Amino acid sequence: MPANTSPVRVRFAPSPTGLLHIGGLRTALTNYLFARRNGGTFILRIEDTDRARFVEDAESDILESLSWAGIDVDASPQKGGEDGPYRQSERSESYSRAASILVESGYAYTAFDTSEEIEELRARHRSESNPNPRYDLNTRLEMKNSLSLSAEETRVRLERGDQHVIRLKVEPGQTLTFTDLIRGDVEFQSETIDDQILVKSDGLPTYHLANVVDDHAMQITHVIRGEEWLPSTPKHILLYQAFGWDPPVMAHLPLILSPTGGKLSKRSAERAGIPVSVRDYIEADYEPEAVVNFLALLGWNPGSEEEFFTLGELIGAFSFDRVGQAGVQFDLNKLKWFNEHYLRAKPAAELVSRAQIELEKAGIQYETDRLEDIINLMRDRISFVKDLTESTYLFCDPDEFDERAVSKRWKEDSAGLVAAYADRIGALEDFSVEALEETLRSLAEENEIGAGQIIHPVRLAISGISHGAGLFDLLHVLGKVTCVRRMQHAAKVLGR
Repeated sequence: MPANTSPVRVRFAPSPTGLLHIGGLRTALTNYLFARRNGGTFILRIEDTDRARFVEDAESDILESLSWAGIDVDASPQKGGEDGPYRQSERSESYSRAASILVESGYAYTAFDTSEEIEELRARHRSESNPNPRYDLNTRLEMKNSLSLSAEETRVRLERGDQHVIRLKVEPGQTLTFTDLIRGDVEFQSETIDDQILVKSDGLPTYHLANVVDDHAMQITHVIRGEEWLPSTPKHILLYQAFGWDPPVMAHLPLILSPTGGKLSKRSAERAGIPVSVRDYIEADYEPEAVVNFLALLGWNPGSEEEFFTLGELIGAFSFDRVGQAGVQFDLNKLKWFNEHYLRAKPAAELVSRAQIELEKAGIQYETDRLEDIINLMRDRISFVKDLTESTYLFCDPDEFDERAVSKRWKEDSAGLVAAYADRIGALEDFSVEALEETLRSLAEENEIGAGQIIHPVRLAISGISHGAGLFDLLHVLGKVTCVRRMQHAAKVLGR
């Protein structure tokens, strides 16, 4: 790990341009784990300088998503902190000062070009070998900027309020290197970098300038972000050099890939049926512990066969030396498997209120005092709490019987056997699982038949289908009155 003796300070800096992406939560989680593992500080900074794409409720969604995942922050717009404010829209003075320093020191310059003139530049230089011409050393003097115009003309243009931007002045012949905690030594040549815009025509900073200025002001020691930001790092290194500041240690997490290949974009995720935003997972009834556990293992290897980790255990186990460089596929089935594990580990009493919400949304009437037993009965057969609503026979008599099941399971003697079993269990004082099973097997023995000849039609009579939880457990949970009524009804309706 690159040397850095300062106390660890990291930040998660999303843009409020929409709902928090699931990949963004993975980035936040990694920052959080690293900070907590090292007794450091975790800051939430809202990078809201892109006003054209600003979404009103996006910030609240970010906060709610982090809270849902159990990720607490040490400083934020809401919580405050000694290095605030933590919204970039509230830090404009610091960016203006920084931009002035860069222009005065020759590391940046003012450009007055219109969007049409820039497109004309690209059209002039576009070729097969150069399909995307850049605004850089080779083209900047063709344009209208403080490098090609006289000092007097530049001053006049600024004084009369001509629209302009401030660009980074990138000199050729520089080798820009840094050590990434995940990728090791990384090297870029300055010839591959364009004269990036630092301050837009509306006076707001771009991501690059604001990011560097804020990270320095907030004493960020480690920048942990997705691999997609790797090409931006040399621009940031140039800015750190221009200001005379030491850059933080960098760590670029591997890309999250779609099952069909390529980065998990909104479009590719939709094609693969993968929810994109954290909000989607909340509304789909995922357990937060499952999502956190799953995301932590996207690119990180704990060094053992263990797969299930609480948030506290993840903090104790996390290290960058086990984070891989290669992209990792998002496996929704694996996440579902994690969800089933955590759902089944929760006490039924903890799930009752959630089950009530789902049942009410589905318009299903239920008996509150039976919900806990129903959850215990079904917990190994569901992936989400809302799956309970698919088994309507748990709450109301079936209004029809599966035709294939009837054809396969309902025989000539089924009506008589089901009616006889209904009579016997109706007379039971002990309606336990053991008593229900003993009664059925005694009836089978008396009729010199296998128990299955009664079990299958009884299940069909009770649920309308031929599969489900253990029959005797199901009968016990539904209760005597319900079971007798359903069996008598099925014997009458299905007959034979």
